[in-house]
Amino acid sequence: MAHSIAHPASSTTQPSSSASLLDRLKAASNTLPRKAVLCVSASLFVAVAAHCIVPLPFTPVPLTLGDLAVVLVGLALAPELAFAALALYLAEGAAGLPVFAPSGLSGIAHFFGPTGGYLFAYPFAAAAASYLVRKLRTLPTYAAGSIAAFAAGIVIMTSGAAWLGLYLHHSATLTFQLAVLPFLPGQLVKILSAAGLYSAAATRTR
Repeated sequence: MAHSIAHPASSTTQPSSSASLLDRLKAASNTLPRKAVLCVSASLFVAVAAHCIVPLPFTPVPLTLGDLAVVLVGLALAPELAFAALALYLAEGAAGLPVFAPSGLSGIAHFFGPTGGYLFAYPFAAAAASYLVRKLRTLPTYAAGSIAAFAAGIVIMTSGAAWLGLYLHHSATLTFQLAVLPFLPGQLVKILSAAGLYSAAATRTR
């Protein structure tokens, strides 16, 4: 008498590439020395990107790749590591290391300058990107990366604009024109780029 044999593999679904990438990254950062190396490396990565700037004549806030690096760190590391890496980055800048975008200021004075709100948002933006991309791990990697990068961008832009408005004593309308509007096209490019890089990294780990 023939018996049908159920194959366990046929009743299970393969993990998404997003889940696979996140699992590999988590496994790679599960020891204290590795966590320390990842935090230092991530802070240096943001520092290098922050020096890629394009000054704008109509606003004290330059175009920079620093916020793109912040999002990428968030997508790559666990939330607590992403936050720690960017907190370390701020500590390096406060100590006088040349990790922030050049602005004529030095050390802790950066936090009280026109870009202070953006800087303070970095740890929270990175953690937000990390948390969201892991919550959305059942989605396609590009979609998850896009949503997480978009949320991180909102954190950075909101904090940066709020501080700049206080710093310059401008109205909400003028602050929006100086701190948000000029950067929207660039933010879109950065969101799509971050999602693309994240998706490409996930594809390589399949």
